[in-house]
Amino acid sequence: MPFKLNQDRRHHIPKQKHKVTNWREYDAGLRQRGSLTVWFTDEAVQAWRAEPRTTRGGQPWYSPLAILTALTLRAVFRLPFRQTEGLIGSVIGLLGLDLAVPDHTTLCRRAETLEVPRPRRCGDGEPVHLLVDSTGLKLCGAGEWLVEKHGTRTRRSWRKMHFGVDADTGRIVAATLTDRDVDDASQVGPLLDQVMGSVASFTGDGAYDQEGVYAGVGERHPDATVVVPPRSTAVPSDTAETAPTQRDRHIQLIAETGRMGWQTAAGYNIRARIEATMGRFKQVIGDGLRSRTDQRRATEVNVAVHALNRMLELGRPESVRIA
Repeated sequence: MPFKLNQDRRHHIPKQKHKVTNWREYDAGLRQRGSLTVWFTDEAVQAWRAEPRTTRGGQPWYSPLAILTALTLRAVFRLPFRQTEGLIGSVIGLLGLDLAVPDHTTLCRRAETLEVPRPRRCGDGEPVHLLVDSTGLKLCGAGEWLVEKHGTRTRRSWRKMHFGVDADTGRIVAATLTDRDVDDASQVGPLLDQVMGSVASFTGDGAYDQEGVYAGVGERHPDATVVVPPRSTAVPSDTAETAPTQRDRHIQLIAETGRMGWQTAAGYNIRARIEATMGRFKQVIGDGLRSRTDQRRATEVNVAVHALNRMLELGRPESVRIA
């Protein structure tokens, strides 16, 4: 959070107040997110069956669209595969469509190789102000209740989800899933490779204060501004006087105005938006992964990101600060 360095003195900082200016549209969008109205377009019905393959091997029954539809319902309603099969079958039956229902074993197997569509670029083609962070997602297994009940340690592990958010639209434009021991800075390259278009700024927390991050951003987007807080023991480089780097300028500004002044001047406070995105992900999708293999877990994350971005298209609040 922007003021976590002053947590012990945070009660002296007045709480900001905002007002939503498009409440009518945002309220309607929130209701649409919970609507159970389901329809199949003619194009979706025709594309439900997989195209015949021309190579050797068995013929697939269901197209990637059919598998993605079922896995999206699974992610939104937090269902196992068998319950997902029952739900999609009920929807197809209520609509009176003559479509085959993917069984749970097919959904599990196809999730291993499914290619989820990348986030579509919206807007007028302006450069993206990218916010990056990571969060932990628990794996299926014994939960906290077992630890509290029996006082023993479990074998539960977790994975780390790295993601990038467009600061202007709030959409998740990049995401990777790694082991829990992977450094955040090592995923800067894979995240940037997923972003469509140019990047105007790159904002992250202190975990991204590494030379490789500045080099990776500069290699792909030379004009991008890197906004990362230097660590408290940071010192300027040898060329700070003649050719200062972006990190040198951050260190100099902190020395002149302090951490709080640097956050305001550099625009670092906007990073709070990715914290809100992280909370929305865990509130809507959950804080755990139900799949058993790493490839299926990666597909599960990509499907969840795809669903969240679709929900965001229904309505997004536009707020202004009033105090």
